[in-house]
Amino acid sequence: MNFIKSIVVLFALLALTACGSKFKTYSGPEVTRVVVQKEARMLYLMHNDEVLKSYKIDLGFAPAGHKQVEGDGRTPEGQYFINRKNPNSAFHLSLEISYPNNADRKRAKELGKSTGGDIFIHGGRRRGDKRGADWTAGCISVSNRKIEEIYSMVRQGTPIFLNP
Repeated sequence: MNFIKSIVVLFALLALTACGSKFKTYSGPEVTRVVVQKEARMLYLMHNDEVLKSYKIDLGFAPAGHKQVEGDGRTPEGQYFINRKNPNSAFHLSLEISYPNNADRKRAKELGKSTGGDIFIHGGRRRGDKRGADWTAGCISVSNRKIEEIYSMVRQGTPIFLNP
């Protein structure tokens, strides 16, 4: 009888582990770049010229134009890289974008301002976050389910192209 109970408990634990993990696995083609079309509110995971996946996104609260300074609510434009993967994000999971680059720092310095930073692709809203579209401080947001998929597919160092 103890053997049967042990087997039942083992299967229950395996089922809970499989259902509850935010860390998915991916074994398909490599994501060679990420492309964001800000105006269309779309993010594409690309393998060379092939679209592997596409996602609807939310952006910063003032999304038009390139991010200039801290607090402007804009999402950057240009070519950057995925700097790191954050498994302990306040937004479920997140991928850090390498903003600011040297040109961004120079432009902000000329304005006498800070560039800001901490620009991520991340999961959905937390309790108390603003409702409606384009609610972030400059990040790219998708649902928690979608960031789990993106997180599994995109490697650190992957180029990201943020287009108007």
